[in-house]
Amino acid sequence: MFNIHKQEIEWGGRKLTLETGRIARQADGAVLATYGETVVLCAVTAAKSVKEGQDFFPLTVHYQEKFSAAGRIPGGFFKRERGATEHETLTSRLIDRPLRPLFPEGFYNEINVIAQVLSYDGENEADMVAMIAASAALTISGVPFMGPIASARVGFNDGEYILNPTKAQIAEGRLDLVVAGTHDAVMMVESEAKELSEDEMLGAVMFAHRGIQPVIQAIIALAEKSAKDPWELAIPDNTAMLAQIRKAVGKDITAAYKLTKKSDRQQALSDAKAKMKPLFADADSATQQKAGKLFKKLEGEIVRGAILKSGSRIDGRDTKTVRQIEAMVGLLPRTHGSALFTRGETQAIVTTTLGTADAEQMIDGLDGLRYERFMLHYNFPPYSVGEVGRFGAPSRRDIGHGKLAWRAVHGVLPTKEAFPYTIRVLSDITESNGSSSMATVCGASLALMDAGVPLTRPVAGIAMGLILEGKDFAVLSDILGDEDHLGDMDFKVAGTSEGVTALQMDIKIAGITEEIMKVALSQAKAGREHILGEMAKALDHTREEMSAHAPRIETMQVPKDKIRDVIGTGGKVIREIVATTGAKVDIEDDGTVKIASSDPEKIAAARKWIEGITMEAEVGKIYTGKVVSMVDFGAFVNFMGGKDGLVHISEIKNERVANVKDVLTEGQQVKVKVLAVDERGKVRLSMRLVDQDTGAELEDTRPPREGGDDRGPRGDRGPRRDGGGRGDRGPRRDGGRDDRGPRPERAPRDEAPQEGGSLPDFLTGPRD
Repeated sequence: MFNIHKQEIEWGGRKLTLETGRIARQADGAVLATYGETVVLCAVTAAKSVKEGQDFFPLTVHYQEKFSAAGRIPGGFFKRERGATEHETLTSRLIDRPLRPLFPEGFYNEINVIAQVLSYDGENEADMVAMIAASAALTISGVPFMGPIASARVGFNDGEYILNPTKAQIAEGRLDLVVAGTHDAVMMVESEAKELSEDEMLGAVMFAHRGIQPVIQAIIALAEKSAKDPWELAIPDNTAMLAQIRKAVGKDITAAYKLTKKSDRQQALSDAKAKMKPLFADADSATQQKAGKLFKKLEGEIVRGAILKSGSRIDGRDTKTVRQIEAMVGLLPRTHGSALFTRGETQAIVTTTLGTADAEQMIDGLDGLRYERFMLHYNFPPYSVGEVGRFGAPSRRDIGHGKLAWRAVHGVLPTKEAFPYTIRVLSDITESNGSSSMATVCGASLALMDAGVPLTRPVAGIAMGLILEGKDFAVLSDILGDEDHLGDMDFKVAGTSEGVTALQMDIKIAGITEEIMKVALSQAKAGREHILGEMAKALDHTREEMSAHAPRIETMQVPKDKIRDVIGTGGKVIREIVATTGAKVDIEDDGTVKIASSDPEKIAAARKWIEGITMEAEVGKIYTGKVVSMVDFGAFVNFMGGKDGLVHISEIKNERVANVKDVLTEGQQVKVKVLAVDERGKVRLSMRLVDQDTGAELEDTRPPREGGDDRGPRGDRGPRRDGGGRGDRGPRRDGGRDDRGPRPERAPRDEAPQEGGSLPDFLTGPRD
């Protein structure tokens, strides 16, 4: 019934298994990949024909995590997997990027790649397994895929590279790097690093490329046993048509690309395309579409040839020059931090907002519920490129660019203990002509410092391009949008003056070599240093004072056994503190209390209240309190937030007070001195020993009581003296007797029983 094929290898200290033929047999290709106890099913289906008018390659990758894979039930109302999470979107892009360049030009059949995580062991990341499964499924499907590829994750700790590290190893190390590639070359890089040198980053990439070779061989071995017949693909010969277009408008395109202003250049290209259209006016729609694509191909040939031949770029720069940079901070008056970063015709307004712990982002995934204190969101409105288009929810591209900038900045942020704020950075691209994601990195660094966030060092980013023809290549610094579209590589590097914090690479060809990467990293370092110097002209350090509109957060520590008192029953006390003082209060399990407000007086009021709840009253100390209730024998005063004490009626004034309500009212502010605290924590206070106007302590001028008894109110006299109770006579014996011996025999009573009856026998009989 089943024609099952399986391939197993030992990889990175664990077993990797690729299986096909058992599951999803109606798909063009389906592979079940298992690494450790993480299992991913990837199924590939391809349309057998091209839709009419289709002139692009519609590859769609969907990565989905099943909560059941980790033995969890999804949160939320619906309790099922719904729209893609940010992590799923990023992983879908991660799989798509190295696969897309390996389909032949002119192949426009729609392809679906669907990867589903079926089991997750919490140790082996599913994204790498999904990418390997996708490559294997495409390789055996028969579609024209020039793979296979494989991918690996690399960590770096104590000078050693780690292949497929665990989450704990990544957290302890300085690098989280993902590399995908073919047998010959690297196709894709995605990373976050803690200021690694260029040599260390390059070493990690090549270590990963060597590490994926056994997986590529395993996929080839699986395909040899199970691959379907390859599709027949007819690649049309467009040489004559391209020559016709070159003859008609080649000089116009060359002239257009000598215009340095983007809008002028676009208009000139539009005019050239209009000049070409009469050549194919009588042709069918398919031929006209082909002519449009060949026009674009001719653009690429002209631009690429000029760069390789003379080093002259579209805007007149050489290959290493960075466009003019303007940076400013404090752009917006009400934000906590803001920056405007402009590089050539690329511009971003970036803002920083600081919040308290309750503003952290809640993320529900296979590893369980967690909270993220740093967010970076990127928006790319259509007006930034002078176009009309969709404006609304973030696209996959927006999410990917934002995450790249997040990785670039994340490594230089202060710890939560050093800076207990939730941080959100928002980048709005207002102009775009080349690498708005790197403009976001630069703007984010400036906006964070403007907000008073103590970064380890400022971060800058630069995008590098590549023109590769045979063995000839040119690496371009700070690429334009057209150079990105017409070039072969988009290589983004972000970092500080001390090293790289993020590296991302996408290519449009079948891979690049170590030599090209080394040149790109070296050239990017020089460009990054230049950009950091330009940024420093606006702001080169973190501001010592935060915005007046930003919340201040102060921390204090309370004993763990007092946490319950601060929170109160059902949160009653902490809600009262927040409502009364206007400050936000968060308390953690270890007793750390964070008090936040933009008004220092509100923070001080909340701190004083909490101190009053958790601190012990000090005998002899004077406090300011509030009368909370009155009784016949005195008044209860709240004097330490959570502490109430009794002012006995005799301690209100030096003269006699007949009625407490004659001299005090509820809510009245009074100054009191602590006289005593008994073993049960009850506090006795005095008003008469404190000047109610100045708070100064007064001398006790009241004469002692008659008989020398100056014991104060009865309730506070302390233990009884000899003769005033049982004292230390020891415990009673059975029957309630003590150990003093038998009572002496009493004489008979002289009195007769009272009228109304005799006493009971047990009272009149002899005592034992």
